This record gives sequence, C-alpha cells and structure tokens, in this order.
Amino acid sequence: MSFDTGVGFALGERAETADSASRSTGNLTKRERQIADLVARGLTNKAIATRLVISHRTAEGHVEHILTKLGFTSRAQIAAWAAEHHSPQPGTSA
Repeated sequence: MSFDTGVGFALGERAETADSASRSTGNLTKRERQIADLVARGLTNKAIATRLVISHRTAEGHVEHILTKLGFTSRAQIAAWAAEHHSPQPGTSA
C-alpha cells in the first residue's frame, strides 16, 4: 500500500479505484495536458486563454475538465500533478 493510499485509508476515504489509477496516468487530452502545464506555471484562465489564443470560457472549461478527470478540487492539485507528470507540451515554454 502506498503512503497516499494508507493516509486515505486512515482518513476513511474510499479505496483506490479506477479513478485513482486514471489520475496517476492522466487520461488527459494533449490540450488538457498543455493547460495543466500552464496552470502549474501559475497562469490564470485569462492568461492561458491569451497565450493559446482561445476564449476565456474555453480555458475555464478545460481547467474544469482537468479537475473532473483527475478527481481534484483545486488548481494547486493540478499544479502538483503536472509537476509530478511533467512532459513539456508545445506552446508551454516560458
């Protein structure tokens, strides 16, 4: 049992499921991975939209999808996940 799984078990959280497995592998699209990398760099939805030449609402929607797919509730969790699973995507360079 991993440390995170043990902590979750101790806190009474549900056991690791397919959702947790997909979180570790990240069933994100190429664009969602790109957005996750930008979130990890601290960009706001507006800044992401400007950088990728998409609407603010589209950037917001991508972030919402990432949160849902990974089972997260905050941008900080996306940033931590992206740092752990870093694979630079085109358009995310500083």
